[in-house]
Amino acid sequence: MPNAPTMRIADFRGDDRITIEERPMPVPAEGESLVRILRTALCGSDFKLWHKGAEHIAGHEIFGRVEHPGHAMDGKRCAVYIPLHCGACAACRTGDTQMCLTVSSLIGWNRDGGYCEYVAVPDNCLLPVPDDIEDDLGPLLLDTIGTSAHAVREARRIVPAEKNPDVLVTGAGPVGLGVILALKALGFANVFVSDPNEERLAIATGFGAVAHPVGSREKRFAMIVECSGAHAARNLAIELVLPKGVIVLVGENAEPWTITEDKVFRRKDFMMLRTFYFPKREFPANLELLRANKKRYARLVDERFGLEALPERFAHFARGRSIKPVLAFEETR
Repeated sequence: MPNAPTMRIADFRGDDRITIEERPMPVPAEGESLVRILRTALCGSDFKLWHKGAEHIAGHEIFGRVEHPGHAMDGKRCAVYIPLHCGACAACRTGDTQMCLTVSSLIGWNRDGGYCEYVAVPDNCLLPVPDDIEDDLGPLLLDTIGTSAHAVREARRIVPAEKNPDVLVTGAGPVGLGVILALKALGFANVFVSDPNEERLAIATGFGAVAHPVGSREKRFAMIVECSGAHAARNLAIELVLPKGVIVLVGENAEPWTITEDKVFRRKDFMMLRTFYFPKREFPANLELLRANKKRYARLVDERFGLEALPERFAHFARGRSIKPVLAFEETR
């Protein structure tokens, strides 16, 4: 019996170690397709896997080409939507596919993801990408654009752009920068940003935001989009948000967060809004966001490298020395 075909994968072993290994290629189950990965963008949420190790192949910002002869999607370039979803529960029926009530599984977390050459993807997680979107920009349609734009769309239901509010974005990583671009595109004129990283702050101000000193209490805001995940930034947001304003929690932090219910917290009406990823129905609008701001989004992709370089480049990324690097595989056909 011939040997099963293999592929190269990155194994996140914990203790900040990544090794490159050979594994059997995935065999798609019924209702799945085999995707040859073209690009996987690195993401800060993978730091926890870098530190602690990963049970599955990591990587969740995936862009590739379907290689599944006889399948309707064969040959099409697709972004990979990471939340598995049933399509039939109450959440899915209303279009909130990222919050499926039946399935709780994420590609790159609870099953194999994109730091490898091939991945098996449920057919309903394939998002076709038009030819005018370059490979390097394909993964940005997921976290950098999808997560960010969804947060802004939800928040504007509470604080409309038409009221010309002052908005603060805390944290100018890829998602924070994506939030700034989405805010501008959706009509928010007065956007401020705080981040201790001077390079990222310079990009944010180049996108039209006004620099706001980290930790400053000199100004209040109708909307604060917290993208750093830092508890100190969350606590400060409670202090700085205006009455009837909204704090949008986008950044992640697995450590417990304790809120002190003092007079700053008690003596005003305000909302705290947690948003997660994006529903598939927003994907066409996200494509238009990318098309309208291609040069700005392209500014975020500051490194491209092959799989063998991933251990070194991931450590470089973890030190804050790159913004949105991408793991790249060249096509063979």
